[in-house]
Amino acid sequence: MINKNQIDELLNTGGTVVGSDGEKIGKFGQVFLDDQTGEPQWVTVRTGLFGMSESFVPLDEASVHGDTVTVPFDKQIVKDAPRIDDEDGHLSPADEQELYRYYNRSYDRQQSVDQRTGRESAGQLPADPNDTALAGGVGNDRLEDDRLAGDRLGTDRTADAGVGFDDRDTVGRDRDAGEGMTRSEEQLRVGTENVETGRARLRKYVVTENVTTTVPVSHEEVRVEREPITDADAAGTVRGGELGEEEQEVTLHAERPVVDKEAVPVEKVRLDTETVTDEEKVTEQVRKERIEAEGDGDIIDPETGERTRRTDR
Repeated sequence: MINKNQIDELLNTGGTVVGSDGEKIGKFGQVFLDDQTGEPQWVTVRTGLFGMSESFVPLDEASVHGDTVTVPFDKQIVKDAPRIDDEDGHLSPADEQELYRYYNRSYDRQQSVDQRTGRESAGQLPADPNDTALAGGVGNDRLEDDRLAGDRLGTDRTADAGVGFDDRDTVGRDRDAGEGMTRSEEQLRVGTENVETGRARLRKYVVTENVTTTVPVSHEEVRVEREPITDADAAGTVRGGELGEEEQEVTLHAERPVVDKEAVPVEKVRLDTETVTDEEKVTEQVRKERIEAEGDGDIIDPETGERTRRTDR
């Protein structure tokens, strides 16, 4: 069974409850102590969507390994446990008996009503069972009142001994009052999730285009130059030359454009993403339960507080 030191550690660090098959059931929640022994008796496990539901699990056969609490039940059994309203910080006798019956546990009539200690009481669980409602962090005015009520209950039980009186049927409940009912409603919880909306990729391909440019080119041309013979030139000319035909040939040159191509890198291109936040309206229908009082006499509406007098005609 888990001791109070282990409970302190789990409340401080936050523990995880796993089932007998090793599957995670939920997060370690509120711990309920036995009023007589002060020992941990029940723990709530946060299950369901967003951990909004809490299921009660007995701690008598639980074991602790680090921040993991192992209970001898599987996840489905814990999730299907009866839903208990513990707003007053205690389990009512009827609720506790229902839990014992569900988990097939023996129910001791002499046990006191369990009381709750929350995360705010971590490290300050009472060592003395009689000081449960006064211990630092655990106690508050409501728990003190509950402890005093338990003392008065013990006196009443002694007076009624031997007549089949079961205090668990009346603690915290008016005998003349009905069982009451719980009103539930659906609440809209909106979140976001990342989904794939498309893909983008880079693709490289080759296109051909015409490029026109002007290149300067040069060429040789034939030009006839005539130069008269001077007296000096005539004196050196061989006399007696014969008349005849003669040819001279000159080779001409010209530049022609030459094209050469090479591939050179010019830029880098890559894909990048950025997150843009928009606002989108979400509309959904939710259901609510309504409770109306019916009957004769004065009836007070539980929601509006209005008093209505009804009489038989």
